[in-house]
Amino acid sequence: MPNSESDRRRSIGTVLVTGGASGLGAAVARAVADAGGTPLVVDINPPADGIRHELVDLADGRAAEAAVTRLAEQAGRLDAVVTAAGVDACGTLDNVPAERWDNVIRVNLMGTVATIRAALPFLEESRGTVVTVASTLGLRALPDASAYCASKFGVVGFTRALTLELAGRIGVTLLVPGGMETSFFDGRDPQYQPGPDAKLNRPGDVAAAVLFALSQPPGCEIRELVVTPSTEPSWP
Repeated sequence: MPNSESDRRRSIGTVLVTGGASGLGAAVARAVADAGGTPLVVDINPPADGIRHELVDLADGRAAEAAVTRLAEQAGRLDAVVTAAGVDACGTLDNVPAERWDNVIRVNLMGTVATIRAALPFLEESRGTVVTVASTLGLRALPDASAYCASKFGVVGFTRALTLELAGRIGVTLLVPGGMETSFFDGRDPQYQPGPDAKLNRPGDVAAAVLFALSQPPGCEIRELVVTPSTEPSWP
């Protein structure tokens, strides 16, 4: 049937993923490729073999913008951006070194903004989609997480404002994930790591939600997605 739901779905196309070398970003890049799309990755580390990428520290906004532009120009188009890169600096405000605290804001918030700013001309042309990755800690604060909460609360506010700014031109989805089975918690003090009985989502399952947002037909947008383990302690 030519008018079936499957026929109306948007093809995935060319998708730029920040943080695409590991964790959720890598899962999204794999899901894009598995769906017949073309992943592009911006990360400080190289992604899986065969994925076109640029190595850049998202804390350097101008370098991030240049990397996004180069990848989009090389690919010839850009249909979506997923800003999955993220870092953390756990501890009380007076115990986290200022440079580490500031770096969380630079990567998580300003890196997200820089990536999207550079992608806008290409997304305008394709009438594409932006998926920003916040966190349940962008909606609910916890102690010893002031840098991460500040950055992710910022992503939430930025995304909601961007949704209004780009309405009718570029789709915008805010993804709010809970805990996932990634290396994000590696190297932390034990008190800041998930407990032995913690139930965490698989990154591939969350990536499937991202592809659901990207595949919506023109004129239909998923504004916000909260995807958590069924026993997520930081939600609601």
